[in-house]
Amino acid sequence: MAGGDQTESLTSSSKATKTVADKTLKGFGNLIRVLPSGTVFIYQFLNPLLTNKGDCHVVNKYLTGALLCFCGFFCCFSSFTDSYTGSDGKLHYGVATKDGLWLFSDESSGSVDLSKYKLRFGDFVHAFFALEVFAAISLLDSNSVSCFYPSFGSQQKVALMVLPPVLGAIASSVFVLFPNTRHGIGYPPSETSSNSSE
Repeated sequence: MAGGDQTESLTSSSKATKTVADKTLKGFGNLIRVLPSGTVFIYQFLNPLLTNKGDCHVVNKYLTGALLCFCGFFCCFSSFTDSYTGSDGKLHYGVATKDGLWLFSDESSGSVDLSKYKLRFGDFVHAFFALEVFAAISLLDSNSVSCFYPSFGSQQKVALMVLPPVLGAIASSVFVLFPNTRHGIGYPPSETSSNSSE
């Protein structure tokens, strides 16, 4: 009998561990999805060029600031975009509004009910944390730090190294509560993108 109790205890313990692990991995997956990959790629590609590899002059600071603003805006904006697969089999993009999805193209939505893609509170949460995570990645990049904060000491730089993982952990926890169901611009499309907002 004792062996049976231990087996049941191990089974329920492994189920609880699996559930926690699944939620944790889902949170990390949402964290990875929060930043549009194209935006991060553009920033990572142009940052060394615009910051002159951290040796900034006034012009470099303005150009890097413009890049930061552009990429930060796009991270927020893309949190409010979504897509669906039309009756023609093509992927159509639009912006979520309080009434539903506003399409970028003039094509009719056909049989797709665009009102189910309404703006939600979670969209604002995702936009805020997308901007926060992008800011941590971009402003704490070694070239950006050398350009904008050249007088940082070694202790301050250690604090800057710790900040991105902490912000990532916080964002992951929030994304467990508010999972991202949108498949907009910059996000990978899913097989069920027509059902993404259900």
